[in-house]
Amino acid sequence: MKHYTYIPRCVCSRQIDIDLDGDVIEKVTFTGGCSGNTQGVAALVKGMTVDEAVRRIAGIRCGFKSTSCPDQLAKALTEALNA
Repeated sequence: MKHYTYIPRCVCSRQIDIDLDGDVIEKVTFTGGCSGNTQGVAALVKGMTVDEAVRRIAGIRCGFKSTSCPDQLAKALTEALNA
C-alpha cells in the first residue's frame, strides 16, 4: 500500500490524500472543497485502476476555471502512480 498527498491548485479543496495498492485506488480523501461532490468522486473511483479513473475525470472543468477537483485528482493519481 502506498500513501500519497497532493496539494491541488486553483480549486477549493486544499489537499488530496490517496492510498494505492499497486495501480488500484483504495481510498481518496479530500480536505476542503464541496463536501458532497468530493465525497462522491472519492467513492466512485475507489476500486478503479489509476488509468481508468484518469481517463474518466481528467479535463473536467469547474465553471469558468480551467480545472476542477476531479481534474486535480487525475493529476494527483498520475503523480502518485509515478512516485
